[in-house]
Amino acid sequence: MKLRERTTDFGSFARRHIGPSEEEMREMLRDVGFENLDALIAAAVPPNIRLDRELNLPEAKSETEALAELHAIAKKNKVARSFIGAGYYDCITPPVIQRNILENPGWYTAYTPYQAELAQGRLEALVNFQTMMTDLTGLDIANASLLDEATAAAEAMSLCHAVASGRNKFFVADNCHPQTIAVIQTRAKPLGIQIKIDNYSQFKFDNAVFGALVQYPATDGAIYDYADFVRRAHDAGALVVVAADILALTLLKPPGEFGADVTVGNTQRFGVPMGFGGPHAAYFATRDQFKRHMPGRLVGVSHDAEGRPAYRLALQTREQHIRRDKATSNICTAQVLLAVIASMYAVYHGPRGLRAIAKRVHRLTSQLADGLQALGFKITHENFFDTIRVEVESSSTLIEHAQKAGCNLRALGARAVGLSFDETTTNRDIELLISIFRGTRVRDFADRRGIGFQPVGQPGVSPGDSAGKMPACPTDKMFVPRSLLRTSKFLTHPIFNTHDTETEMLRYLKKLESRDLSLTTSMIPLGSCTMKLNATAEMFPISWPEISKLHPFAPAEQTAGYMEICRQLEDWLAEITGFAAISLQPNAGSQGEFAGLLAIREYHASRGEAHRNVCLIPTSAHGTNPASAVMAGFKVVPVSCLKDGDIDLADLRAKADEHARDLAALIVTYPSTHGVFEPTIREICDIVHTHGGQVYMDGWRGTNRCCQKSRAVFTERIHSRSRDRPNLVRRRGAWEASADLERLRLPPRRRQGR
Repeated sequence: MKLRERTTDFGSFARRHIGPSEEEMREMLRDVGFENLDALIAAAVPPNIRLDRELNLPEAKSETEALAELHAIAKKNKVARSFIGAGYYDCITPPVIQRNILENPGWYTAYTPYQAELAQGRLEALVNFQTMMTDLTGLDIANASLLDEATAAAEAMSLCHAVASGRNKFFVADNCHPQTIAVIQTRAKPLGIQIKIDNYSQFKFDNAVFGALVQYPATDGAIYDYADFVRRAHDAGALVVVAADILALTLLKPPGEFGADVTVGNTQRFGVPMGFGGPHAAYFATRDQFKRHMPGRLVGVSHDAEGRPAYRLALQTREQHIRRDKATSNICTAQVLLAVIASMYAVYHGPRGLRAIAKRVHRLTSQLADGLQALGFKITHENFFDTIRVEVESSSTLIEHAQKAGCNLRALGARAVGLSFDETTTNRDIELLISIFRGTRVRDFADRRGIGFQPVGQPGVSPGDSAGKMPACPTDKMFVPRSLLRTSKFLTHPIFNTHDTETEMLRYLKKLESRDLSLTTSMIPLGSCTMKLNATAEMFPISWPEISKLHPFAPAEQTAGYMEICRQLEDWLAEITGFAAISLQPNAGSQGEFAGLLAIREYHASRGEAHRNVCLIPTSAHGTNPASAVMAGFKVVPVSCLKDGDIDLADLRAKADEHARDLAALIVTYPSTHGVFEPTIREICDIVHTHGGQVYMDGWRGTNRCCQKSRAVFTERIHSRSRDRPNLVRRRGAWEASADLERLRLPPRRRQGR
């Protein structure tokens, strides 16, 4: 073999990011008994599955060339001021967090924290997250985050279904976000759950309803008192899920205080960029009696051998690797990097800072409402936090006019629009919106008297002043029912009250980072779908405004760059996998499994074979496979494996024969969970196809051989792979986890003065 120096371009991406040198590769090959890489591949990969042609892919580019091309594509996106809301808001990522977490390989290259002693920094940050969410929601326990708000709501439905067993109806208020309703409907269908969508105040519970979901505040901004609704649900034996805005909870009564059993939502507006929809960290909080039905990951506070607080993953008996088809959920991880950012946003601002941000957002929204009413527009709802619904002659005409002025509004039917404010909103935005509604030029404010908003930098100027400005709106005016104002304290732990300067925050972040193992410290010799091999150049784009500031519901003409990126990736992955098409929709491997199995289910239904409901799964498969199959409405039938881990072909044939009429699918991991390309894979597929089934191949993010060719590709819109990672701890003694001392909140600490 020739030395790399003679064969590889020094400026190439591969040269900089494939770690082993030629000498190291020769040494490894020698140790395993092969002369070169070709010989190793020949022995490891069966000839009958090798590709016999060159891939039709573009020539590789250097980092500089790739970044230049990507930047040119990103420039095709148009960044407009977003007032769309619907669960996604622009925000300010504090620079100390952006530079030292989001853009820091010490946080974004670490491995999932299976070894707690190597993950103390991140685990503490996740306990911060869990504490933040239990405090804000007024509930007993929260997990370490989920994938997105809609998925969290669907998982909450599953919890309710498990607790109130024997019932099959779930109510969803028509004031929930549309994307949440859509995901719940998709998740409910294969389980035979009936979804009832209606006005929450008119719904009548019966003994078939096991749960209900409401939005707080509603998707169009209205704030409702759900206390009576919750009482009626509980009287009927049903549970109540509240999807709540995290910033609003700093001002509004926590759902736990008016009886909610589960609260879910998105933490994106706590410092995480919109990023065209993700990735973001959702939250999931519930009551203590339901903790063993919670999905995802939980971090507990235990103690080490010397009695000091120590963190570890907790209550894993709920998870897929133990319970398999009886697992709580198919989600076995968390959106750790994003959850860490959101929790550190709360650590940095503290309870007073968060309330100040929320009050400012509400005050600006109130000023806009006053100004629009002064112009003669009707604000539909009297009570709101950051979003108002405005009745207009034509929503499409107004939205078109707004887009020409560089901002996006939300259509709420043909004769109403929604306007949502956030942390980045300024008084200048109010002036812009007022001008749009008046139909005047943006800078034409000659007759602004009576509009009812406070211009930038002009507090308290009277109408008669020579500047001609309006007086400030009352700062204590709130459009929130007094009965729903928050009176309970939150984030009282010292960790949220001692890091409000950059130096304090910086030292805290660096302390936690030093307790984690990442690629900045060592190579991580573990194989998994959550490996963190992100190059620095690959992380650059997440901070570009053209990538980070786009709302997922922005008009198509404003997202041409993102669409081009998606099309390129779909084409390249289709070429690599040999499939007809690729779906980038699933935002995690677990969701890709579910999407692929649903595609198989719908394929059979389209052929008049909806009765096919048996899914064969090898006993060596990862636990998410049987969990996903059950979620997709399949009956799991295990297939035996040989001593070396390969699928037992005789048992596969027997099970396929036994269930021939009802066979829907086989899930096969390839390469297998023990790292081998089974030479019988073609025969395995033929057996299943002969018996009328389809094959879902769960490999690198999972592929599925089915007519719709869905994939579990997790691109996370350029942000790829922002999951868990491990930490390096040199200070702890022998690790000794004690379940009876386990806690799921921060341990008490001596308060440090500010």
